[in-house]
Amino acid sequence: MPYQERRRSITPRVVVVGLASCFGCQLQITNQEQYLTDVLGQIEVVYWQMTSSEPMPDSFDVAVIEGAVTNRESEETVRELREKASKIITIGACAVTAGIPGIAAKDYEDRPHEVYNTIPEACGELIAPRSVGSVIDVDYEVRCCPIDFYEFVQVLSAALYGSNHKLRTTTMCTECKQKENICFYAKGEICLGLVTVGGCQARCPSLGRPCNGCRGISPSANLESARQSVIKYGLSVDEFNEKLEMFNQTNTQFTGEEAAVEEAR
Repeated sequence: MPYQERRRSITPRVVVVGLASCFGCQLQITNQEQYLTDVLGQIEVVYWQMTSSEPMPDSFDVAVIEGAVTNRESEETVRELREKASKIITIGACAVTAGIPGIAAKDYEDRPHEVYNTIPEACGELIAPRSVGSVIDVDYEVRCCPIDFYEFVQVLSAALYGSNHKLRTTTMCTECKQKENICFYAKGEICLGLVTVGGCQARCPSLGRPCNGCRGISPSANLESARQSVIKYGLSVDEFNEKLEMFNQTNTQFTGEEAAVEEAR
């Protein structure tokens, strides 16, 4: 077998797909030019929606998905990707938690008409925004808004070569303490780091900004205890809840709790 054909047969074939998003996470990948060729040298990118108008091939090994599912077409697209790919990687808040598009998920029926008198045909059949993981099984996630390039490389490597790395459940507060950052609550500001899953190395607090929760709620987070902490510091629980909505509008940890409160009332 000729070398090029032999290499093609063993090199993982990867597609990169963009749904409802700003494409910022894909840009984060291309921004690291000094390392990009090393990363791309390990794979064969057979389709990248942002960089080429070539059609997606019928066969590939790994699908990288950015963006939320917001219409029937994108819902069908991710189902087809799941059928064809051995591994699915979602990147960015929009794909992992529905992100910014997910803000419109609550009471969605009236949302499109707040923007359009007549919904454009190009929009397709709109549905309430949702994460990719709420439609199909996802193998790996790269969180944040936008993603961290180095975390993406770690996750891609795990998808290609396997890994025994367990999903992180610690909150971002742990990383903030390790960096010896001054807590925002002590300064009278709400920060979502106490309930947000870690992994970003407290990027925003280290730059002087409170965490806005773009990595989503940690599976081990205690929301009620967090609210008690907010009260302890004399801050608004309503404001805390409102901030949580930005990246967790479709998160069952958040919406399920809200539903339980409403039912109790």
